[in-house]
Amino acid sequence: MLIDIREVRTNKDLKTFIFLPEKIHGGHKNWVHPVYMDEWKYFDPKKNKAFSYCDTVLLLAYRGDKAAGRVMGIINSRFNEYRKENIARFGYLETWEDPEVVHALLGKVEDWARQKGMTRIIGPYGFSDQDPEGWLIEGFENRATIATYYNYEWMPRLAEKEGYIKDIDYYVYKLSVPNELPEFYIKIHERIQRRGSYVIHEFRKRKELKPWIRPVLGLMNECYTNSNIYGFAPLDEKEMDDLAKRYLPVVNPRFVKAVTKDDEIVSFIIGIPDMTEGIQKARGRLLPFGFIKVLRASKKTKQLDLLLGAVKERYRGLGLDVLMGVKMLQSASEAGFKTLDTHHEMESNVKVRAEMERMGGVLYKKFRVYQKNL
Repeated sequence: MLIDIREVRTNKDLKTFIFLPEKIHGGHKNWVHPVYMDEWKYFDPKKNKAFSYCDTVLLLAYRGDKAAGRVMGIINSRFNEYRKENIARFGYLETWEDPEVVHALLGKVEDWARQKGMTRIIGPYGFSDQDPEGWLIEGFENRATIATYYNYEWMPRLAEKEGYIKDIDYYVYKLSVPNELPEFYIKIHERIQRRGSYVIHEFRKRKELKPWIRPVLGLMNECYTNSNIYGFAPLDEKEMDDLAKRYLPVVNPRFVKAVTKDDEIVSFIIGIPDMTEGIQKARGRLLPFGFIKVLRASKKTKQLDLLLGAVKERYRGLGLDVLMGVKMLQSASEAGFKTLDTHHEMESNVKVRAEMERMGGVLYKKFRVYQKNL
């Protein structure tokens, strides 16, 4: 049966686009539904500011009357101007194990990107590095977190048949939360505290976090830009507010740590309880009662997921990561967590990866972003 590629133009098309993955992954125990309330906002140009500076195309593949796959094409002009590159992105590619559908969808996005003057395409990738990035290539036995893709094992292989090759790998480590911290880290922690010039801030109530949102995300902007973080383009204040609205409802203040020096924020780290089991049980639908299942899961889970973190460039190598890490592990232990998911670490970030291994971290997931010259 011939494959028909159609652009998403109507609300009905968008509904098909948003809900198609749960049909494809039906019975896939480690796949986690998106939170559909967020999905409708994410793919709405009126509510997602990224559409204002990105060219996009949303595509559906059909075999007869049945939707057989989907993909999104993105050209982030702000990123391209900042990096002086002509790169397109593909993301949110979902199909059954059908090489012809994958070929048709990727081919259509590639043609669209060429017509826009792009010379290379990478993916899977969203508007920014705050969106899921990279296909899982190792660790399929582990459930997804809310910030990562979960794909079938054959998906990267089908992309490779279309000429895609590795661009970058990300590593995710799992750490055991110790009942007692290693002596080495306690000594570093005490040495930094004796200097007296750094103040670590901890929080108990969500309202205490609000004055810190702009400073924390402003530091993220600065650090990720200076560090040349893969795929990152600076956020404006409206995007910072949108990002905060997206994650603040699920952030437990106990797992936010910030460090200041002379009243200037110089580092931070944010973790959230793993609530994916609850999202699965709610099937991504928070209303009318799904949110209760999510809240229960966040209270019962034994895993803490790191989400964001940064250290101001001139303060790196001074032990601030250990200062925050000790506090985070203490909070995790007090809350009864047994493991910690480190989130993505770039393959090239050998210092952080070595630190994870030094702390007893075990590599348990690996993600890959692909690229292809157009």
